Amino acid sequence: MLVYSVIMFLGAALFSAFSIAIYMGRTDLIHEYHQTRVRDKAAYGRAFGKALFCFALAMLLSGIVGLFADTKIIGTAAVAVLLIGICVGTACIVAVQSKYNKGVF
Repeated sequence: MLVYSVIMFLGAALFSAFSIAIYMGRTDLIHEYHQTRVRDKAAYGRAFGKALFCFALAMLLSGIVGLFADTKIIGTAAVAVLLIGICVGTACIVAVQSKYNKGVF
């Protein structure tokens, strides 16, 4: 599971970089289609950056759990942490899109 953990740490670093950039105002990293009805781009960027950080946090926690995976149950727990984090992150992004863009699509 060491390779899994390294991949999760690299993914977490990538998602953290994107979430920090979006949080700091680089909303051009988000597809223009998803910003059609956004009025306050700064608040939207901060909220979207926080929501995207949930994905990075899920990957980081999953990688940490994966480091201790000497049994199949702990390995399954690492994947479960990742899947739960992805669900929470998706829910956060849907909430941000609903609030600032008046809908997901």
